[in-house]
Order: sequence, then structure tokens, then C-alpha cells
Amino acid sequence: MNKSSKNVYKLIYNVVAQIPKGKVATYKQVAIKAGFWGHARMVGYALNRLPEDLNIPWHRVINSQGKISYAISRNGHDDLQKQLLIEEGVDFSKNNVVDLDKFGFFLLNE
Repeated sequence: MNKSSKNVYKLIYNVVAQIPKGKVATYKQVAIKAGFWGHARMVGYALNRLPEDLNIPWHRVINSQGKISYAISRNGHDDLQKQLLIEEGVDFSKNNVVDLDKFGFFLLNE
């Protein structure tokens, strides 16, 4: 990772750190709030490279459909993400989908 990637990731981590317990935000919302409109995928890359020693609630970021984005590279962390969210009170009872109106933490002035 080069220096500019580290700076971008730091901005993304700062936004993710603002999501409170029991709430979620979408990759798109995080990207926009961090100043990277149109780069939701970059948020996924940043969270996939999150250093273990940082206490950032990565599990609170889901896709815009209210679902966990399953990725082969995460090696089984999909179940962990869902479990962490359930422990915080986030409900997946509607076909494995989070109700973004109820649990969404809208970081944007929408």
C-alpha cells in the first residue's frame, strides 16, 4: 500500500468510526462522507485491509440493499459480521436483510 492509499484509508476509517453501536451505514454513504463519491468499492478495499490493532467497527458497513456483501477474500468473516451486528441489536429477520430505515445511520444530509 502506498502513502496515498494509507491517507485515503485513514479518511474512510475515520468515517466508519462514527457509526454507533446498533446502527449500520452503506459502503456508498461511507465513501461519500469520506469525500470519495462514486467509490463505494474503495471502502470495501479499505475495510478488507483494516489493521487488526485499529478498533474500527468494520462490521457496521453493509451494502445498499441492507445485506452483508459476501466476499471470498474475507475467509468466513461474513458469519462473524452478521453475529457482531446481531449482538448489537441489528435485526436480520426480513430475508437476511437489515431494515435501513430502522437501523441505518445516515451520515449524509439526505
